[in-house]
Amino acid sequence: MTHPIRIIHYLNQFFGGIGGEDKADVGLEIRRGPVGPGLGLQHALGPDGEIIATLICGDNYFHMQMATVRTAVLDIVGDLRPDILVAGPAFNAGRYGMACGEVCKVVAERAHMPTVTAMYPENPAVETYRRVPNLWILPTGATAADMRAVLPRLATLIRKLGRGQPLGPARAEGLIPRGQRVLTTASRPGAERAVTMLLAKLRGQPFQTELPLYQLESVPPASPVADLRTARLATITTAGLVPRGNPDGFKVFNATRWSRYRLPDAPALNGEDWEIIHGGFNTAYAQANPNLVLPLDVLRELVGEMIGELDEYFYSITGVGTSLAVAKQAGEAIAASLGEDHVDAALLVAT
Repeated sequence: MTHPIRIIHYLNQFFGGIGGEDKADVGLEIRRGPVGPGLGLQHALGPDGEIIATLICGDNYFHMQMATVRTAVLDIVGDLRPDILVAGPAFNAGRYGMACGEVCKVVAERAHMPTVTAMYPENPAVETYRRVPNLWILPTGATAADMRAVLPRLATLIRKLGRGQPLGPARAEGLIPRGQRVLTTASRPGAERAVTMLLAKLRGQPFQTELPLYQLESVPPASPVADLRTARLATITTAGLVPRGNPDGFKVFNATRWSRYRLPDAPALNGEDWEIIHGGFNTAYAQANPNLVLPLDVLRELVGEMIGELDEYFYSITGVGTSLAVAKQAGEAIAASLGEDHVDAALLVAT
């Protein structure tokens, strides 16, 4: 009789049921059995697998105490001896995705066991961790609304890896490609397959390349500012800073729009007139003092000394989970607007 696959499941504080951003500083804890999404995953696995423990850690704590968490996870894995470690799904949550990837990586490399996570293909963790041996990533939708569809696929992958079954190509298994090539036997020679693809392309018919190439756009740097003391400076923030009431309907993540707002005549921003629409960090401090994400107070002091003049408008977008396509469109539109206002340089404020 085949024994159930023993699984350890990693979650952040939100999916672990501890709390939201206000609980992102909680340390690593271990609970017996499945928690949160693990309940659905356990149901999808049925008798084939058993989530023996769930590890829960706040996103902030993980990234501030990464070495400590890595060591603790390895100790737990060594004590419980699972067959596989699963992290997430993280969807398009950047910090959570990076934590899932790092947990899987350390277990895959140090404990030498298969690890699985699931996230949106544009999550920054995908490119960081997709080539790690013994780590597989399932693609998901951008939000947790895709949870119900993801868990059965995750269970199928766990069954194969947990039983040591060989996996086929990433496309056939529904996985994010890992950039690895293996020798296989094909029913048709490569020359015939290549000609078939070429003819389909020439006829405008759909075809699937066997060697996809990932190309990142090259952006040439702008010319340096000759003299900042005579330059007109604009400000851009990805913190989702908007007038009180969020008149343009910004979303806390996965932005679809940007806006331009007039800077107040006051020497600084205040939390009564402005608010932060962002789901990727604890906004309480910036809400109390919006100058943390758009330093109008300091910029006012620098005008006439280090800066020639300050553009009367600033540009805002929510920078968490924003797709590359939306970011590119927003960047091109903002650049055009800056040109129309005869701006010489722009300050992109870090969040």
